[in-house]
Amino acid sequence: MSRTSPIVGAEVLKQVKQIELRTRRLVGSLFSGEYRSVFRGQGIEFAEVRAYQHGDDFRAIDWNVSARMGHPYVKLFEEERELTLLLVVDRSGSVEFGKPVRKAERSVEISAVLALAAVRNNDRVGALIFSDDIDHIIPAAKGRKHALRVIRDLLAFEPVNRGTNLALALAYAAKLLRHRGIVVILSDFRATGWEEQMRRLARKHEVVAISVDDPREQALPDAGWIELEDAEDGRRMLVDTSSTDTRISLQVAAEEARLARERALERSQVDHIVLHTHVPYAQTLLKAFAMRARRFRR
Repeated sequence: MSRTSPIVGAEVLKQVKQIELRTRRLVGSLFSGEYRSVFRGQGIEFAEVRAYQHGDDFRAIDWNVSARMGHPYVKLFEEERELTLLLVVDRSGSVEFGKPVRKAERSVEISAVLALAAVRNNDRVGALIFSDDIDHIIPAAKGRKHALRVIRDLLAFEPVNRGTNLALALAYAAKLLRHRGIVVILSDFRATGWEEQMRRLARKHEVVAISVDDPREQALPDAGWIELEDAEDGRRMLVDTSSTDTRISLQVAAEEARLARERALERSQVDHIVLHTHVPYAQTLLKAFAMRARRFRR
């Protein structure tokens, strides 16, 4: 696991600037006046004690202070002034797939939108990059400079491992957050054994799952015999895509996997946003977060 930033060149820095410029309008339109409604992860923190007044909730009485002062005192709390946003970003072999952009590229750009929105609202943002291990940690901090560092590290990261251990990443994310925060997981969720860790994380934090899919994962074209390779374990197999039965069989398997993912996230009680590699993501993201904001205002 690395906590130091990867070595970056001029091309990566250029990409960082391009992403910042490209996402500026979306950051403004998505979170202008809505950020706290979309992400309600703030908890409460102790502010002060004061003498008990008629009508105060007796459950707020600070019995230790009251005993010392000889008069009832109550604890006062206020909403935390800042949130911590943790981006949990999948860089396993399966997210290197996609056209016209790879799933990993789409995840980086969405991460940029969220990171820049967080610092615009004076919140802290950090990131955890994972594959079958915890590959890189960016501690949470404030400020535009730090948000650009998050984007830079995500762009510059070169995956070494191809497998996925989402359960490990979720468990590690829980350890990184001392107080209630927001966790956004960007992954295709092509992993097993992560549901219990997701439920545990969601009990303590606001959790949003963002998956990026590619249409070719759901339906193979009729292209004759092709060789398919598993992006994570490297296994290869020849498939006759001209066979209708073969294409239907693969499509059914893909649909079953998609529905299993949906059910697992629903059981974990986390919001799920589905994006794709072949269509623009801005409107889908806007709609999903607007719905989330409306739900929390009820």
